Amino acid sequence: MTLAPTLAFPVFAHHGWRWTDDGDFELTGIIIEARLGNPHGVLTIDAEGEIWQAEVGQPYRNEAAGLTDAMLAIGTEVTLLGQRSADPEQRLMKVERVTIAGQNYDLYPDRL
Repeated sequence: MTLAPTLAFPVFAHHGWRWTDDGDFELTGIIIEARLGNPHGVLTIDAEGEIWQAEVGQPYRNEAAGLTDAMLAIGTEVTLLGQRSADPEQRLMKVERVTIAGQNYDLYPDRL
């Protein structure tokens, strides 16, 4: 018998924007984990002791914005602008802009 491995992190099946709140949301914190790639990257952010999951763009979208995987290293302080989950119990957001050291990287410039 073959057993499938279990994942050590939550899996989010959120695509598009329907699961988000309509208002703008800004979060500043330190990257404590980064899982980058398709269908989109997910950053785990420590924002003054609150742990958040933040969906960033697909690899092509990050690259088009000038954002590299190396910039999203553990320990990097980021400010994220986007929309948070419509469920206030979730600490989850979808990111439209990443700001690192005062430089903006617009992942979805048509939404800003």
